[in-house]
Amino acid sequence: MANDLRKNDKQFVMRYAVLSFLLLFTIAASAQKYTKVPTGYLMVLQQGDSIIPELERFAVKENIPSANLTAMGFVNVTFGFFDFKTKQYTPKTFKEVEMAAMQGSIAWKEGKPSLHLHGVATDREFKAYGGHILEGTVSTGSLEIMIIVHDKRLERRRDEALGADVLRVE
Repeated sequence: MANDLRKNDKQFVMRYAVLSFLLLFTIAASAQKYTKVPTGYLMVLQQGDSIIPELERFAVKENIPSANLTAMGFVNVTFGFFDFKTKQYTPKTFKEVEMAAMQGSIAWKEGKPSLHLHGVATDREFKAYGGHILEGTVSTGSLEIMIIVHDKRLERRRDEALGADVLRVE
């Protein structure tokens, strides 16, 4: 009988440990990544977070009409340089760089968030690289993003002559 009690105690402890771990993991995974401040929102992304999808989820969840943003932190980023002849971006990826300055806007296109982001990042030798941000993730540390919300919903529409989506203020 004593062996049965010890066996049941071990099973209980094991189940309790597993459930506790799952609860803590769920809480950590769903941790709020932003807070409302007097000038808009402050978002802090952590290592591994994808910048563009996080901003898109934020815009939808908070029903952001339009906004401007600035950011700084550590990232892996792909910049693009727009070639007006081909109407395509020439991409280049930089790993473990410091985003010295990121700025952009949040608007809407066909019912979905439409981001336009540019940045300048530096490497260990203090060489700077920049351009249109095609994608990025937080590398070591974090990325702090200040989002200033506007009261008017702004839309982007395709400008065929330019070959790009353009913000409309009408």
